[in-house]
Parts: sequence; C-alpha cells; structure tokens
Amino acid sequence: MPLYGEYEVAVLGGGPAGIAAAVAAARAGRRTLLIERYGFLGGMGTAAGVTNFCGLHGNVHGKMHRLVQGIASELLARIDRLGGLNAPHLVLGKIFAQAYDTAAYKIAADDLLAAHKVDVLFHALGAGVVMNDGMRINALMVETKGGRRAVRANIFIDCSGDGDLAAWAGAPFELGDAAGHTLYPSMMFRINGVDPDKAGEAWRTIPQLMEEAERKGTHKFPRKGAIVRPQRHAQEWRVNFTQLARADGSAINGVEPEDLTRGEIDGRRQAVEAFNFLRTVPGFENSYIIDLPPQLGIRETRRVVGGYQLTGEDVLACASFEDSIGVNGWPIEAHIAGDVIFRFPPIPESRGYNELPYRMLVPEKTENLLVAGRCASMTQEGQSAARVSGACFVMGEAAGLAAATALSGNTLPREIAIDKLQQALKEQGAFIGRDQAVPVGV
Repeated sequence: MPLYGEYEVAVLGGGPAGIAAAVAAARAGRRTLLIERYGFLGGMGTAAGVTNFCGLHGNVHGKMHRLVQGIASELLARIDRLGGLNAPHLVLGKIFAQAYDTAAYKIAADDLLAAHKVDVLFHALGAGVVMNDGMRINALMVETKGGRRAVRANIFIDCSGDGDLAAWAGAPFELGDAAGHTLYPSMMFRINGVDPDKAGEAWRTIPQLMEEAERKGTHKFPRKGAIVRPQRHAQEWRVNFTQLARADGSAINGVEPEDLTRGEIDGRRQAVEAFNFLRTVPGFENSYIIDLPPQLGIRETRRVVGGYQLTGEDVLACASFEDSIGVNGWPIEAHIAGDVIFRFPPIPESRGYNELPYRMLVPEKTENLLVAGRCASMTQEGQSAARVSGACFVMGEAAGLAAATALSGNTLPREIAIDKLQQALKEQGAFIGRDQAVPVGV
C-alpha cells in the first residue's frame, strides 16, 4: 500500500475538535496532518448545516460569560473579520448560542490551519488501521481518489465524531442507551427571502403555531420544539425542524449505511414539509430554501470508553475534576422521540458549567491514541451536553497539546504529567476552570 506520509501527530476528522487538535499539536512544534472526508472543515457545523455554535458560553450565577477560549477564540476572530459572525443570542432564556455563516467558517478554518502550518488531506475517508502489537496503531488507512493510502504517525487523535479510528484499533465503545437507542438526528436547512419586520421574533410564536396546525389537522410534525432563527443577514434564517427515525420509531443509526441512506432521503422530505408550513407564517410567505446541507446532522453514534465517562449528573451538578482540561456550559439536550428535552443546572444558584477531565480523552486498550469530540468517553446523558461545538473545541485543543506533551517526554498519552498540560493550556489562553477567574465578556 502506498505511504501517503509519516507524521508525529495525525488527526482524523476536521470538525471543531479536529481543528483545535491539529492546531494545538502543530503550534507545539509537531509535524501534524489533519485528514477530512469532505473538501472543507467544520464538521457538523458546516457539513450538516448547523450554522450555530453551542456551548461557547455559560450562565455563571445568572450572568453570561464566554467560557471557551484558546484556539476557539482565534477561529471566531477570523470568522468575524470575514463578516460571518452574529452576536450571541439567548436560547430558552437561559444560555447563549452564536450563529455564523458557513462559508466564512470554512475560509476561516483553512486560514487558521495554514497559519499554524498544519498539513491537510481533504477528500480522504478513514478506512481502517494497521496495528503494531494489538495496543499500538502503526498506520491509518484512508480511501482517496488516488486509491487507498497509509498514514503513519507516532500519535493518532480520533476526532471523527463516530469513534471510527478508535473502534478499528480495538478500543471499547458504547452505542446508544441500554437498548442501543441513540439521540435522534436532524436534517437542517436554510431559507432566504424572509421579511424580518413581519417575522419579528418568530422563533417565539412558531411552536404555538405548530400546535394550532396539528390541532386543526393541516400539518403533522416529527417533533416539538422547532428552532427557527435568523442568520447574519436578517432575511436568511436557519431551520432545525426535523427528526429522523427508522420504521419502528427508533433513531436512525449514524454508523449504519442503510439507515443513513434512508435518513438523508427522509430528511429532505421532512425539510420540504417543514418549509411548506413555514410559508404560512407571517414574514415567511415569499421565502425559499437556499441550502440543504451535504449530510444529515448526526448527534450521537459511538462513545469510546476511556478512563472516565462524563455523566449527566456531572453536568447538572457542575462537577469539578483534578485533571480538568476545560469546561462545558451547555445543558443536557436530549433529542428523544418526538421532542427535545433541555435540563439545566440550577440557575442562578450554580456556576453553570462542569469541568471536563483529561481521562475522557484517553481510550482504554490503546497506547498511542487520543479521542476528542462527540465520541469521547461519556454516558449518553453526558454526551447530550458535551457533544456541542464548544466542548469539542475544548477537548480537541487539550488532545493536540497532550499529544505534543507525550512526544516531548517520550511517554504514552495516558502517562503525561497533567499539571504540565494544564499549565500549557492556561498559558495559551484556555479556561480550564480550577483556580482560574471566569473569563469576562461574551
């Protein structure tokens, strides 16, 4: 098999976790390759049309703070310079999210990686691994237009979202709840031609209009709690309205090709039905669909088992950890059959965020592998909070810097000195909780 290249750090997946991991490793002086299946970066944020950063902020004793700093701040600044970043907006009256333009995100991510001299391989789909002794990855195989290639590295970081690399390497993982049911996926879409003056704060009235339409029998919706919000330009809105299920009502399985195929087709059908309803809402009469994203929005597949699994209790109790590498301020967001359930820590009584332990990035039964992003070590409830982009940026930056730290000390990732990693993260502008002052501003 042809060898594409040999690197010190190889990252699979170019979403928020992969972007941050690759930049962190390269900035620490390590020759780094980022491998991405599409021709652009951003993960679900661009490929699934999410167009909205969740988890960058936290409600700290009733006041909003942007808790995710470090490499995420560098990326946001680049998006903002391109005119592609909205001001943060309030969700459910309790937490901030922040919309962005997907084209600006793609361009900004390219620029960020180039500035830190990260090698990038686009249009390369991970296809398997070659193991050295059952515990150590020798090479990652990728499928490209030029055929299958091998990538060798000292340390690999799985930011695939689905835990592909970890599963191929034999790391244990969980899939769904006790019955194997995962969080439901959605097909996002964007519309243009909205009259912002007539639409007003339509995101407040649309759920009630949906209930009225169902009572009248004019429309039937796959779930409650549709999210319809404006983008950078007020005539363009993003729509999170759909929910994809199998024939038996359980969630589409994002690692089953037949399920994915059905989900893509049904997702587009649901998008059209949702749009037909939106055309009845004041301000949306002359709107039109401008984008159906390249893929279905997957929220949960494999969750790799590491040294610690972040739990829902950790999220709601705002847990602290001695080996914290950053924080998550997003609540539990459970996409269950027909509904979306949010559960927050007590507000304003609590600090509103939980710390994320380094152990959740270190899978069991592998030596030269780290995992970051939605496939990191979490229970389903924990993952429903920390799967969002803010926490993924945090985990990715820590994983990339941990890989560089392990290489510097000629040790395994699980054996690095955590205090040195924490100090390095803080020196690079990250907020890891612990004894740090909460960042000021949003």
